[in-house]
Amino acid sequence: MSDINITVEDREGNVAELVAPTDMGLSLMEFLKASEYDVLATCGGMALCATCSVDVLEGEEKLNEMSDDEYAMLDTLPDLLPNTRLACQLQLSPAMEGLKVRLHAMD
Repeated sequence: MSDINITVEDREGNVAELVAPTDMGLSLMEFLKASEYDVLATCGGMALCATCSVDVLEGEEKLNEMSDDEYAMLDTLPDLLPNTRLACQLQLSPAMEGLKVRLHAMD
């Protein structure tokens, strides 16, 4: 089975259960954009803009370790939370089953 369930909360507080494929090499950012969420991702997934940041509500331990580039970019956010990650740096994988994220508030 290559699909996982991910719960996404948008900036208005609407929550949706989504089924995400893990066999297409998609990042969470690409999946959110394909699911028509308002994710700017102006840098195209290069960890250069932080416009795809999400707050991980559940399942943080299932994610890959944060890279120095991701950490440096997140560090530029004025309202950084300890559980904020860049969705472009999170490759969808079977280990992420049950992940819950909220789109990070953008000014």
